[in-house]
Amino acid sequence: MRPLHAHTPPARRALLGVARSALVSARRLAGSAVIACALALAAMAATDSPASATSTNDTAQLRSLDEQVQEVKSDVLEIAAELSNLEEKLLFPSDTQLAVFVSFTGDGALELDSTEIRIDGERVAAHVYSFKEVDALRRGGVQRIHTGNATTGSHRLEVIVTGRSGGGEIERTKSFEFEKGVGPKLLEVSLATDRSGDGMIALGQR
Repeated sequence: MRPLHAHTPPARRALLGVARSALVSARRLAGSAVIACALALAAMAATDSPASATSTNDTAQLRSLDEQVQEVKSDVLEIAAELSNLEEKLLFPSDTQLAVFVSFTGDGALELDSTEIRIDGERVAAHVYSFKEVDALRRGGVQRIHTGNATTGSHRLEVIVTGRSGGGEIERTKSFEFEKGVGPKLLEVSLATDRSGDGMIALGQR
């Protein structure tokens, strides 16, 4: 769970607390449903025998119980997803929301190790990449590295990238200025895999 921010209004903090409690309860209910199904199946299996005249009925009951549990689990997981979305909306309202994404451009051999994002001098995100994540970026994937809040006005975003290219280690840092207006701000950090100089890091909007 994300921590509550000090500047979150009391009313929104209260709603967020309720949403989190409901989310925890929903997840516990999903787990309880699975455990109940397992216990029921074990109990029926222990009392069942090949010669039993009720074997067919027991099998039908097992299937019915399993179907009911799966339906309950599906409903609970759907509710949990909705509550999670509600939590994000409460924590990051659209009028102050700032999201930063990372993507690749070009067809170079950049082996990305890590990306760090700082906003107004504060470190807000850092990520160390696996081979599969780098491969996904090469295939056109986009990583959402940061979601947070920002006030309207001018801000400074700093990107620090480490990796390997052309057989050597690289570390690049670049800063950008951006304006945050009313409404969500979506920024995309593009890493040129076929460059290693100052033009390797670019900033755009989504």
